[in-house]
Amino acid sequence: MEENKKKMGFNIIKNDPTDGHKGFGKGALSLDNVSPVIIDVNAGEAEIDIGAMHARSAVEKGIKFLPNQEEVPNGKPYWLVWVTIDRKVEGPYYAGVTACFMTVDREIRRGYKSLPEHVNRMDKSLKRHIIVDHMDEKSKHTLAQFLRAHNEDLWNNSSDELKKGLLGE
Repeated sequence: MEENKKKMGFNIIKNDPTDGHKGFGKGALSLDNVSPVIIDVNAGEAEIDIGAMHARSAVEKGIKFLPNQEEVPNGKPYWLVWVTIDRKVEGPYYAGVTACFMTVDREIRRGYKSLPEHVNRMDKSLKRHIIVDHMDEKSKHTLAQFLRAHNEDLWNNSSDELKKGLLGE
């Protein structure tokens, strides 16, 4: 089963779906440009897991999520980061980056996450917001390394707000 696992990249911007149409769908947000990145806080690792679009990432599968973190005292910490890519004159860039916290305790098959927060943060990412200031420093660094390694040009074209938010530069 492991050998069938495909490495996923970021969703690449497609052509404007409203091209040739007058008005229909104009201004509607498209999910084509957003990708979920899961950060394992303890391991300091990040990876794209498209399954997270529907709360079906490898981390989330088989877990019943509860709204109170106290109910999952031994939960392993993760960040789900919504990364939106857009294009500007200089080229494509990381336009929206928003992080949501969650924990998972595989042993008891329970986890903690705020579903409304996850939905709202995906929306904020699509609207080109940067919300990373609440992340721990190690995870910010992990995310910065991951985004830079994934595509140096996207990173270089990204806002100072993102770079400052993740690296404190």
